Amino acid sequence: MSTSRPTRCLITAGPTREFIDPVRFISNPSSGKMGYALAQAAHNRGWEVTLISGPVQIKEPEGPSCVHVISGQEMHDACHQHFQNCDVLIMTAAVTDMRSKMTFSQKQKKKDISWTLEFEQVVDILKSLSIRKKNQLMVGFAAETQNLEEYALRKLEEKDLDYIVANDVSEKGAGFESDHNHVHIYGKTKDAIQLGPSPKIKIAEGILDHIAKSVT
Repeated sequence: MSTSRPTRCLITAGPTREFIDPVRFISNPSSGKMGYALAQAAHNRGWEVTLISGPVQIKEPEGPSCVHVISGQEMHDACHQHFQNCDVLIMTAAVTDMRSKMTFSQKQKKKDISWTLEFEQVVDILKSLSIRKKNQLMVGFAAETQNLEEYALRKLEEKDLDYIVANDVSEKGAGFESDHNHVHIYGKTKDAIQLGPSPKIKIAEGILDHIAKSVT
């Protein structure tokens, strides 16, 4: 990576939504606060930041260029559009990993709804990007409720990541929708460092301090 220009950082944040009909969708409780904190912290250290955000209810960070998406496919397309021009990818978004096989263009009335839905997997964005990786540093997030280290390390290897940031979203006062977080960061050595519990902006600064050692 060149030192004659700012580090170019691509960050994703928030949830995605997979619509069943125009008024019903499948999603998750992600608030986007962790990704937005990372975008602000990266901008504050002089990095050139592009933020790809799912639908959230928080103010955009000042400085980064923001791209708004709704579905997993839209986030996939936006990531692939910007990935080739980034030095660092931080995939904080909680992408909804399933969608209904059947969707409707008009609102379905209660009497017409089939109460059994069949699902299919949404495109795996990180895996599709890792295939295209050249010199990019790739950082993933793992939001878990059990077996934190096991699942995080599995994702680190399966997605060919440089770092994985794992947190237990069932921990009180941390994770989804909270202003605080408590994370474990694993790298290629699989040794973990812990950050927090702390405000998410402090967690963001700690994550960037750690991964910046690998940005050359």
